[in-house]
Amino acid sequence: MLSDDKKIRDVVIVGGGPAGLTAGMYSARARMDAILLESFSVMGQATMTDLIENYPGVERSTGFDLVAGFKKQAESFGLQTSQHTVTGVSAMTEQGKRIFEVRTETGEFRALSVIVATGASPKKLEVRGEKDLLGKGVSYCATCDGPFFKGKEVVVVGGGDTAVEEALYLTRFADKVTIIHRRDRLRSVGILQERAASSDKIDFAWDSVVEEIEGKDLVSGVALRNVKTGDISHIACGGVFVFVGWNPNTGFLGDLVALEKGGSIKVDRAMGSSLEGLFACGDCTSKVLHQVVTAAGDGATAAFSSQKYVEEIKGMAYGQIEV
Repeated sequence: MLSDDKKIRDVVIVGGGPAGLTAGMYSARARMDAILLESFSVMGQATMTDLIENYPGVERSTGFDLVAGFKKQAESFGLQTSQHTVTGVSAMTEQGKRIFEVRTETGEFRALSVIVATGASPKKLEVRGEKDLLGKGVSYCATCDGPFFKGKEVVVVGGGDTAVEEALYLTRFADKVTIIHRRDRLRSVGILQERAASSDKIDFAWDSVVEEIEGKDLVSGVALRNVKTGDISHIACGGVFVFVGWNPNTGFLGDLVALEKGGSIKVDRAMGSSLEGLFACGDCTSKVLHQVVTAAGDGATAAFSSQKYVEEIKGMAYGQIEV
């Protein structure tokens, strides 16, 4: 079935993170007929972050609260949001105009343009024991699962901002947190490195990668390989938190648009994809810096580009609509 009796909207926005919600806010303020589709099955990087302190004008906030503020503000301008899991997108031509069909588990939405803001999901280590012990000590979200490890020893795999932020968060509960990193120094920003180094609960396993997550019914430890010497060592622990990067959530697009090698959507500086009328923003695109502030900027640009594109299709002179 088609939603709203085959109604053709100006834009369908797929994804309810900072990028999508900013795109939605700009689209609503431009008085575009827009709807944002969000799914609870995908947890964005921002909502999984315990502390955000580098978003301009907001000194400190949880990721969940910050994104909730984005949504409240977007809806205050009239943005319609709806919970749907998008399964595919296709394009067709009707009366000389390209029409996009966004398919969900319960129906379809049609629009003159689409903004994809589906973010990314945590990368896996792809080592023995990881899959079998998921939910039994293996986690990709310290904010979600940290309280279950009170009084235990845990390890955090990764050396970037997210890994160190989550390691610091875990010190609220765990007796000891060991950061495992394949290099001999962290990649996170300086202030996070300083906080980690000064914590009496954080230890480091440098130049090391996880070879195996050990345990039968629950995690009991990890086997590490030193990348320089090849030596194998073991750390006893009750939890393994993995923060080694993100995979863009773009599989539902198939071969509709050009993708980068890692699966992110290839876009130009206007956030336009290889298919005219389909725009993308945030962590599902190839980015140098994955932050809430850059996602918001991407979303604003995508909405502006979508607005201009739709107005040209409708034969309107750009600038006549208040933005």
